[in-house]
Amino acid sequence: MPVVLYGFETWSSTRREESKLRVFENIVLSRIFGPRREEVTGEWRRLQNEELNDLYSLPNILRVIKSRRMRWAGHVARMGEERGVYRVLVGKPEERRPLGRPRRRCVDNIRLDLQEVGCGYMNWIGLAQDRDRWRTLVSAVMNLRVP
Repeated sequence: MPVVLYGFETWSSTRREESKLRVFENIVLSRIFGPRREEVTGEWRRLQNEELNDLYSLPNILRVIKSRRMRWAGHVARMGEERGVYRVLVGKPEERRPLGRPRRRCVDNIRLDLQEVGCGYMNWIGLAQDRDRWRTLVSAVMNLRVP
């Protein structure tokens, strides 16, 4: 898990990347837990994804990513506006953007994560200033179930 998620807090992930990570996680879990033998027929079969999720008691990889991203964003939001990391996270590009759909930024991912918890329309930078409240949001993001 640490090798796969190295630096993922700072990436702006897309749905495609998230689905690839879920596939990777399911492949690894199926290799760890191995096949199961049917009691009635005696044949070996692979475990389905729901069965793997039931056997694996820890949160899935997307929950870990989202909670780490939220924790990192809270840390950066408390840094202050004069810091370079803060300006990169919150700032908008000044040059002309290419045609087409705008790329998803890290801030957009944070807002989507907050919407899942029910705090999507709040000022997340002001919310991050209160450490205790932000920690409860991070833990709430970790405990959500993803299909």
